[in-house]
Amino acid sequence: MPSASPLLVIDGLSKSYPGVKAVDDVSFSVVGGEIHALLGENGAGKSTLVKMVYGLVAPDQGAMSLDGAPFQPRRPAEARARGVGMVFQHFSLFDALSVEENVALGLPQAMATGDLATRITRVSRDYGLEIDPARLVGELSVGERQRIEIVRCLLQNPRLVIMDEPTSVLTPQEAADLFATLRQLRDQGCSILYISHKLEEIRALCQRATILRGGRVVGSCDPRHETARGLAEMMLGATFTLPQRPERTDGAVRLQVVGLTLPAVSLFGVALADINFSVCGGEIFGIAGVAGNGQNELMDVLTGERSGPTNDAVVVDALAVGRAGPHERRARGMAFVPEERAGHSAVPGLSLVENVLLSERFSSRSGMIDWRAVRARANQIVAAFDVRTVGIDHVARSLSGGNLQKFVVGRELLTKPGVLIVNQPTWGVDAGAASAIQSALLELARTGAAVVVISQDLDELFQIATRLAVIAGGRLSPARPIAELTIEGIGQAMGGHHHAHPPAPPADAVERGINA
Repeated sequence: MPSASPLLVIDGLSKSYPGVKAVDDVSFSVVGGEIHALLGENGAGKSTLVKMVYGLVAPDQGAMSLDGAPFQPRRPAEARARGVGMVFQHFSLFDALSVEENVALGLPQAMATGDLATRITRVSRDYGLEIDPARLVGELSVGERQRIEIVRCLLQNPRLVIMDEPTSVLTPQEAADLFATLRQLRDQGCSILYISHKLEEIRALCQRATILRGGRVVGSCDPRHETARGLAEMMLGATFTLPQRPERTDGAVRLQVVGLTLPAVSLFGVALADINFSVCGGEIFGIAGVAGNGQNELMDVLTGERSGPTNDAVVVDALAVGRAGPHERRARGMAFVPEERAGHSAVPGLSLVENVLLSERFSSRSGMIDWRAVRARANQIVAAFDVRTVGIDHVARSLSGGNLQKFVVGRELLTKPGVLIVNQPTWGVDAGAASAIQSALLELARTGAAVVVISQDLDELFQIATRLAVIAGGRLSPARPIAELTIEGIGQAMGGHHHAHPPAPPADAVERGINA
């Protein structure tokens, strides 16, 4: 049971940046031995708030206390010394170093020596997030990198853990294992400040929730007594509408992948083995899988960043493009949204205007860039997809993750592609942003485009996909209509159980699968 006394008290914290007040007079407390949710749409101030708690950002006003003593960490090491740990949504890892070396960099010197590799292995196994301490981080998938962050935090036996989207790269079974561990930590008196856009997780795991909107606290509740829809509407301050998946149309095949077999590009990469699928105009084809099972390798081939084994391994509108590069494929009506939005989909140090040029060419009659047209397109994206930004001349890294994702998706969709390939479209975005992105994908499909969605979020795939296949170990299962599948069965297949034949989902599966 939670302690009656607060562990962390936040009193009137405020933080402003040029043109925006990110956190505005926020006050709440986290008691000992509770899992406390911090909810809000993208840009609500959640990230800025927890960065102040963790010593990454200094507040302009307000105060904090930890265990009744003043708490004002000037850097993360000071927060960790007081027993506060954090698992970030975006990773702070060095690609050229091993897992063990990266973990050591985040530990006090006394803990970073001796049998660290053994401790990493033991903790990772205890949490169901196994990772080899000797592997180079640069060779790991996004999901495996997330595991490093979790293990590094838990090795320090923290009293307060801040978790930012910790299950975004886990299967339902792995998430359930993590929840069991978090409950065990809670029962031992550890407090957890939990950020997630998966509202069913919040309802199942958390005892209290504080809701932020526009940088201010707008409410609190016991999420166990609320519905997922109700939580979403508290966050948004508006009625929440689920996107409606259309029935599959029997349009012509617009994308076909035939006999795609490629070796791994590195020692720890994933080889692709005889992948075959086709996508018709008007449908959304879902590919589910745990991170590190070949999704990124498949994405590279679909986008043209890596050539296929033959030119006819990838066919778009009856034209073989397997050996064509990304620019040629875009010219053939394809568009792409890679998984990593900051650094791959968008250049963080360039303005939103300049990032428009990554997917479209705007040339004047003289052959020069038509900056007026580029700026008009940037403004169009911001308006059409409700991108919260101070202005289109601000750099991409100034946007919250969800707003940058809306900008990237909007940029690609406004090219009006015939074939869209999108990897993790709503990773880490709130209910409103997720609904907007999913609705935009559905609308594109309704126009006759073929859409491929690669995602680890099974709720999302069951919400919008017409057919679904599972990728595991570089192999793709046969695609089946969504009506023939269950989330539990697909989750098992993602973990390597390929021969399960799950029954159809219950009628309320869509309602229960609201993600924020």
